[in-house]
Amino acid sequence: MAVIFTKRQRRRPSVPLFKHPQPSSSFAAVAATEGIPRISCINSNATEQLLADRRSANYMPSVWDYNFVQSLGADYAEERHIERVQRLKEEVKDTLERENDLLAKLELIDAIQRLGLQYHFDNEIKKALQVIQNHSNDSWLFNDLHSTALRFRLLRQHGYDVSQDVFGSFTDKMGGFKESLVEDGKGLLSLYEASFHGLKGESSVDEANAFTCKHLNLLNLKGGIISSCMNRKISHALELPIHWRPNRLEARWFMDIYREDPNMNPTLLEMAKLDFNVLQSIYQKEVGELARWWLELGINETGFSRDRLVEHYTWSAMMVHEPQYGFFRVLLTKITSMITLIDDVYDVFGTLEELKLLTEFVEWTSFLALYNTTNNVGLEVLKARDFNPIPYIWRMWVNECKIHLKEAEWYHKGYNPALEEYLPSSVISNGGPMMLFCCFLMTTHELTHEAVNYVSKTPSVMYTSSLILRLNNDLGTSPDEMLRGDSPKAVECYMNESGASREAAVEHVKDVIWENWKTMNEQAFGDCPFPGMEAFIEACLNLPRASHSFYRYRDGHGVPDCETKDFIMSFLIQPAPIN
Repeated sequence: MAVIFTKRQRRRPSVPLFKHPQPSSSFAAVAATEGIPRISCINSNATEQLLADRRSANYMPSVWDYNFVQSLGADYAEERHIERVQRLKEEVKDTLERENDLLAKLELIDAIQRLGLQYHFDNEIKKALQVIQNHSNDSWLFNDLHSTALRFRLLRQHGYDVSQDVFGSFTDKMGGFKESLVEDGKGLLSLYEASFHGLKGESSVDEANAFTCKHLNLLNLKGGIISSCMNRKISHALELPIHWRPNRLEARWFMDIYREDPNMNPTLLEMAKLDFNVLQSIYQKEVGELARWWLELGINETGFSRDRLVEHYTWSAMMVHEPQYGFFRVLLTKITSMITLIDDVYDVFGTLEELKLLTEFVEWTSFLALYNTTNNVGLEVLKARDFNPIPYIWRMWVNECKIHLKEAEWYHKGYNPALEEYLPSSVISNGGPMMLFCCFLMTTHELTHEAVNYVSKTPSVMYTSSLILRLNNDLGTSPDEMLRGDSPKAVECYMNESGASREAAVEHVKDVIWENWKTMNEQAFGDCPFPGMEAFIEACLNLPRASHSFYRYRDGHGVPDCETKDFIMSFLIQPAPIN
């Protein structure tokens, strides 16, 4: 088997921001370097014949011109912008501390969070929510749907134990929500958003979700009854709730809506826009450096694997967006690029015999690119954290490749697993546990063998996070993968075992996602036995959030030329307008 990769000469064509799809060039194979098993080279004619004899996913080339990516200006990286953010921060902090009206305090906290500024005010928000929690018996909480639901959502988001019984005054004797609430668009929307913070077995919260979904859709259809601003808020929420959205994407959208809020705080809005642009400049510098690494590595020339460096970086930044975690974003982008490479080799390119051989190679050595990238990541973690994670990372690579091989054998045998058999394997093969393990290594300040052993074994919060990623992935990619003859995904597994239609199977998978989000809501505050894992736990929430964005309409990773390109433009390329 000749599948290791060489560093290519960097090319600098003069092309626009987005590249038009072109036929991918063939890949090159070279002998392994010293210390890595030698694998014979193949010449270009043999390469072309090898490619011609294999399956192809026909992945479109990258839509990004890497010369443009390397040239991103980082216009807001200047110190004066950072200093301005700090001055505005002090003004907002003072406003939050001085606000005595509890509903106004709740709404200010909500705006701060939705504008992407929570990391600036963590301590102030904690103090404010404790004050609100201490006023749990105030009558205003039980008379107004909006304030009750907003309080429920924010307190639950920050780990407070809030009973679903707070909604009791809005329900009838049968436990259903009162029909008199249907004209209260603001209250319905707040209740809808609160319902996504429910736990398993909470019937009132489930009822709140069903009730608000029905009536918010009806309100939107009625047109003139609600304002155009409220209409946009409702449409946005019904598409995806706040709790399931990546923070930076929500921040960019919410800036425009917040301008129309009659209680808009201009200082807060200015800070949000400037802070967004400052962070974007940091991201631009990081992704530019990664583009140089990617071109030198040469995997973008393989011809069979997805060339998705910018998408991988965006995913990493969605998982941990705070400025101090650039180390994490850069290294995780490299790991994620390897995850995609391995996935494409097993799913599309390799023959079964080659995949068996490859799995053995990974078990005792590896691909040149995978070997070098993994060791470089491990050395960076060693320097930054004084802990050598390389044996743990390799163990996870071996496990992932073995699962890939198992799935390849299913495909070649024509075996259709039941959903319950498919999911435990596919959760590993999608790369989620590897991404989250690397996140733990790169964001936890003090690494101990006990903590690393614990996280390397995929605790429940990691598993649930990766499961939601897998299910979202399958919903988005299944139609295209079935057309090219891939192995069954979650939808097909359920159809095969139950006899359900595709439509019914899709709805079943969506229900499984919903139930696992309820599990995540509980695990996020109960599955952290070691100190200093806050950023890791938040990443466990953010991984499925990113998957909702990438796979909401279709395979936004494999076919990133529409919705994915649009949200990456707003996230990474286009600054928020300062006016």
